[in-house]
Amino acid sequence: MFKKILIANRGEIALRVIRTCKEMGIKTVAVYSTADAESLHVKFADEAVCIGPPPSKDSYLKMSNIIAAAEITNADAIHPGYGFLSENAKFSKICAEHEIKFIGASPEMIDRMGDKANAKSTMIEAGVPCVPGSEGVIETFEDCKKIAKETGYPVMLKASAGGGGKGMRAVWKPEDLQNAWESARAESKAAFGNDDMYMEKLIEEPRHIEIQIVGDSKGTACHLSERDCSIQRRHQKLTEEVPSPFMTPALRKKMGEAAVKAAEYIKYEGAGTVEFLVDKHRNFFFMEMNTRIQVEHPITEQVIDFDLIREQILVAAGVPISGKNYLPQLHSIECRINAEDPFNDFRPSPGKITTLHAPGGHGVRLDTHVYAGYSIPPNYDSMIAKLITTAQTREEAINKMKRALDEFVIEGIKTTIPFHRQLMDHPDYLAGNYTTKFMEDFVMQKPTED
Repeated sequence: MFKKILIANRGEIALRVIRTCKEMGIKTVAVYSTADAESLHVKFADEAVCIGPPPSKDSYLKMSNIIAAAEITNADAIHPGYGFLSENAKFSKICAEHEIKFIGASPEMIDRMGDKANAKSTMIEAGVPCVPGSEGVIETFEDCKKIAKETGYPVMLKASAGGGGKGMRAVWKPEDLQNAWESARAESKAAFGNDDMYMEKLIEEPRHIEIQIVGDSKGTACHLSERDCSIQRRHQKLTEEVPSPFMTPALRKKMGEAAVKAAEYIKYEGAGTVEFLVDKHRNFFFMEMNTRIQVEHPITEQVIDFDLIREQILVAAGVPISGKNYLPQLHSIECRINAEDPFNDFRPSPGKITTLHAPGGHGVRLDTHVYAGYSIPPNYDSMIAKLITTAQTREEAINKMKRALDEFVIEGIKTTIPFHRQLMDHPDYLAGNYTTKFMEDFVMQKPTED
């Protein structure tokens, strides 16, 4: 087992990993930029190393600084969390070259599944259902026109190197295709340095349902059930739940088997997520694979009483998994609390937290790195907390979330707590009747003046 793990990340996920390491008797090293010197992950780690100024490119993305921090502290493993370098094949390779275990996917696996066009062709080979469309990268606009005609409108153009909704265009009719092709390629080139595109049939009224998987070094994989991530804004998830209100036992069995088949076909090692689009008829199609832990992993942990970070560490140390699949025993909901103003188009709201009162009680979990007096830097993702409620039924979990949101007080900045509170009263959400298009029609209700 590892003696010391460096966490190459910040905020609540760094703190989350530190807590599990402490429970396992493993020493921890936090890295931080000068903007994060007062973050809780820095205070709670056994050691802390400053790796640069606030910009990510000069700190959390600066591989040489992170490797140097690992070497001077004698860390024998690096946990990348999510975001930053968690799916960077070059960083995974550099860790191996320095004989430091990367607690994540191998460089080959990241390359294979990180390129979405390659990932799709690999899943077709594995026999996993995929959305109809191009089998790989589209070479020319003439090919694009031909594939769109064969696939049938509407279609979705996607950046092969994409993420976060960049380089994506829905095209409903042939005359709009060229403009979509050119603008998507330009956006992808600017965002990723790569303008490769592929095309899929646009799934109407889709749900975004992902399956959590874990694979070990022996080639065995298992699934830990699903998460419904359909409530999204600009392709960014806002809230997630497990089990999905759209799920049936038969569909869970089929999707779980497909996810395990995908993981075992590529001999995946570590924790990962196979993401699917599910249409209104409960047909499901492979969308992408994330070769890392997800932001929303706590709700899976809650419904099956399982520490996914611990499992990641064990698998990285060569411990085989049981191969058992897990089914949800409870219902859990996660609300991502962001430093944003939901009454002003979710505009970022960095600044100093003057007051913070955390919710509590049975079935309430709060993952956060902030506290009263902490200043949220403007340099990073705006998520400052994850509020999770767990109960016997969905209705109980929602009622518990309403109560927890009402208790959650953060002053000095704007947060998305009011958005989540309104969401929990929305008739379609309460009925479990939502798709990835839900936020297109959602309107925040302004609070009434006293």
